[in-house]
Amino acid sequence: MKVLAAMSGGVDSAVAAARAVDAGHDVVGVHLALSRMPGTLRTGSRGCCTIEDSMDAQRAANIIGIPYYVWDFSERFKLDVVDDFIAEYSAGRTPNPCMRCNERIKFAALLEKAIDLGFDAVATGHYATIVTDDAGGRELHRAAAWAKDQSYVLGVLTKEQLAHSMFPLGATPSKAEVRAEAAARGFSVATKPDSHDICFIPDGDTRGWLAERVGAEKGVILDRGGDTVGSHEGAHAFTVGQRKGLNLGVPSPDGRPRFVLEVRPSTNEVVVGPKEALDIAEIAGSSYSWAGNAPADASIPFECHVQIRAHADPVPAIAVVRPAVRQTQGTYSVPISGENEMVITPVEPLNGVAPGQTAVVYVGTRVLGQCTIHRTTSAVPVPVA
Repeated sequence: MKVLAAMSGGVDSAVAAARAVDAGHDVVGVHLALSRMPGTLRTGSRGCCTIEDSMDAQRAANIIGIPYYVWDFSERFKLDVVDDFIAEYSAGRTPNPCMRCNERIKFAALLEKAIDLGFDAVATGHYATIVTDDAGGRELHRAAAWAKDQSYVLGVLTKEQLAHSMFPLGATPSKAEVRAEAAARGFSVATKPDSHDICFIPDGDTRGWLAERVGAEKGVILDRGGDTVGSHEGAHAFTVGQRKGLNLGVPSPDGRPRFVLEVRPSTNEVVVGPKEALDIAEIAGSSYSWAGNAPADASIPFECHVQIRAHADPVPAIAVVRPAVRQTQGTYSVPISGENEMVITPVEPLNGVAPGQTAVVYVGTRVLGQCTIHRTTSAVPVPVA
């Protein structure tokens, strides 16, 4: 096969490209220039896709002996990932930019361009596996090393995208083995630290970065009953589950700490309450997709596990697709005409789930699908005044 290897400049993608060559594929390496400031250098392990990473990727490609190119996707990245991140926070949601990057850049824009150029597949250094079922369909599964499993952030991939995806590291038992292999191959990135944090906010100051782009406007902090208990300098700075930095002027009646339960950007309000109110009995998302073949009839509730963060443990749940509804003050209105949503009910309440997060549904080790959470239902009813 003719394979395009996406090379970030890290150890995983370098070894993945080398393994694709070892498997007999015709491989070309490509680094995606995502930063609009190409002279930017990494700081430790913060960020990725900088000019330093590009040079690391080129050195690995030279050792492997494959052609290497840099493609400028900075404009697409700004529109589909950075601007989306700002818009989601402005709307009071908590987005996952890595999910959006995989969905819209690495496995949409990049894959589309690769296919147009005659490539059969795109290979990346993600830790996940693809299994072919008895009918020839492709399924996305967890990696062999659960500690490094990245199937969660790939949950947005569709059946069509899986047909052109390749993950050479999926069966690798550990990251240590990948680093040892990189060292044996002579890659300078063998000991390079993993990148972390949001790549376009390399200093890690998300609150300050958002303040510059969204702006800060004073507003009030309310309790669940609607009473004012404090003030804030900008609702965008708060996330569901946050405890620190609330600066509440009115203590809770029982003296217990309060947590952010909801962010309301339209009224610039933040709602706080007791920790138990963070327990979520149901989540739903109208923006959902299936990774591979969809269930025969998703309108029939089915058992699964749901994972709501990249490093969270999956929990047993029941999922179903049904007509979407609007939620107002804990009650449901008439179903939204012509629109469906994936509704997930965990066996035990989830904690601190925020709209904008991604819920990935598993059946065994298989990623069945995902949804972007647009509403949640607390397990603790709002007290009646």
